[in-house]
Amino acid sequence: MCLATDEGAVSSSATAHSTTQDPAHTRMLQAIPLFSSLDPAKFGELINRIVTKRFHKNQVVLLEEETASFIYVVYSGKVRVVNQGFAGGEQILAIHKRGDIFGEIALLDAKTVPATVIAMEEVEVGLISRETFQKLFLTTEKALLQLIAILCQRLRETQLIMKVSALPDAELRLRSILNHLSLLHGVRDDRGLVIALRLTHKELAGYASVCRETVTRLLQRMTVAGELEMLDNHTILLKRSFIEKQKLL
Repeated sequence: MCLATDEGAVSSSATAHSTTQDPAHTRMLQAIPLFSSLDPAKFGELINRIVTKRFHKNQVVLLEEETASFIYVVYSGKVRVVNQGFAGGEQILAIHKRGDIFGEIALLDAKTVPATVIAMEEVEVGLISRETFQKLFLTTEKALLQLIAILCQRLRETQLIMKVSALPDAELRLRSILNHLSLLHGVRDDRGLVIALRLTHKELAGYASVCRETVTRLLQRMTVAGELEMLDNHTILLKRSFIEKQKLL
């Protein structure tokens, strides 16, 4: 099994930060169940305490040793959660986009998570400190129920990655990852399902734990077979034949 390698240096420094909240960020937080579960007073305190940071593509958003300090919410862009290999490769464990939250598990038990979070493009995130998290969320029953729902989702994602990694065939692993991404980010139209994420072959390789060259070859084969189409905006259309074949696997 070969892991995808990252291109370019990875830096951990954010380009800027601010404690002044953009009204658009506030509206987005209000639409996320975890944050909307807070009463108005606690939500107002959260807005005053949250810190905004911006990162360039390939900058490290969160190092393993920092995972017990903050919970993050993605305001814009995408980040990938990876395990770094000994030879500089990485295996992608999850991808988070606008409106997603990450870092909550480590804040609950104060233990670090063996993963690094890296910006996949220009990214803006909001940081919530451990102290703020404990004060506002762990004392609110509705927020605790939302946290349980998030943890259940994380468990399902972890189980899927473990299942995919155990598959003996590279094509099966790639098909499983594409199907998983379509369930999380798929937009249905009359052609099939469009995965609303711009993913490079290298990123797909890191997700499926195969080589980038293997991903390219398999995608070309599926394209010729009429199962998928690489769209002009670098998203992937899974056609009905792909979806029907996946049901049989």
